Amino acid sequence: MQFSRFCLPLSFQVLSLGADVLPEYMLQTPRMDKFTILHYSPFKAVWDWLILLLVIYTAILTPYSAAFLLNDSEEQKRRQCGYSCSPLNLVDLMVDIMFIIDILINFRTTYVNLNEEVVSHPGKIAIHYFKGWFLIDIVAAIPFDLLIFGSGSDDTTILIGLLKTARLLRLVRVARKLDRYSEYGAAVLMLLMCIFALIAHWLACIWYAIGNVEKPYLEHKIGWLDNLEVSLGKRCNSTEHCSGPSIKDKYVTALYFTFSSLTSVGFGNVSPNTNSEKIFSICVMLIGSLMYASIFGNVSAIIQRLYSGTARYHMQMLRVKEFIRFHQIPNPLRQRLEEYFQHSWTYTNGIDLNMVRLRHHSLGFPNWGF
Repeated sequence: MQFSRFCLPLSFQVLSLGADVLPEYMLQTPRMDKFTILHYSPFKAVWDWLILLLVIYTAILTPYSAAFLLNDSEEQKRRQCGYSCSPLNLVDLMVDIMFIIDILINFRTTYVNLNEEVVSHPGKIAIHYFKGWFLIDIVAAIPFDLLIFGSGSDDTTILIGLLKTARLLRLVRVARKLDRYSEYGAAVLMLLMCIFALIAHWLACIWYAIGNVEKPYLEHKIGWLDNLEVSLGKRCNSTEHCSGPSIKDKYVTALYFTFSSLTSVGFGNVSPNTNSEKIFSICVMLIGSLMYASIFGNVSAIIQRLYSGTARYHMQMLRVKEFIRFHQIPNPLRQRLEEYFQHSWTYTNGIDLNMVRLRHHSLGFPNWGF
């Protein structure tokens, strides 16, 4: 997946912007064949947003499917009724197909080189893509469950679950595109909350996988899954697999534990008992402390940015009052000075127009009338 340098609104505004606002390469008409796609075209912008939604779907469903759905009963049902017995499997297959199509599109999508020139030659595009994100994209697009389908051993089931997590490699590309939203405080805060929830979801899947792997080998039934069966009154029977807690009960309980551990407000009703569970809980607490520091640090920066204008206004007003007090300016003139400062600040929002005008002309831009 190769995101264009401009998001969807800008792609549609290209036709309405003037020549003094657009980048130079967008004003040129590159020579290219009919199968080449401009990286800032509306089609590429829409396609990038579609791939982004599929990546988000992958980030949520892939760990959940690998941890909760790839069990013995699921594999038996797939062997009996075929690969298309589950709608989720069909969706996964469609996602893999879309990722493969995205690879083909990236081989025909232009890019901007270091000289700010649009490169449309197919050979150069292919070399640039091979040197960039091709390896990650091709690994994330391989349908491992379809390739290994047919062998029903437990080792194969575990292998499918591990290999499907390779799709998460596409998140690396998404993470590199998030800097463009760093100037928007609300967007950063919402993004941090989504990342927090996504990490809690991943850790919940790992928490369940640890309990599920350890469960058959525990001499004393002290794992968190055993305690969940007792608390819900759904003690699992060795001869009847589905008599235990449902997948919904297990996931909600695992997600509750990870959220309570990340936020350090655990109530102890879901607690680690085995050594593996305790080690994982320690790691979750460490991750939670780092996320707390990151979130609160960004929140503090956002609040400071919101009130920076007000602080500058009061500082400038204090200087005006000190000037009036030092020069003993009479009341009528003092009132006029304060009103002028308030009006000027309302009009310019504290921006020095003279400095902006000098900087504007030094860069060689035309006069915009200020």
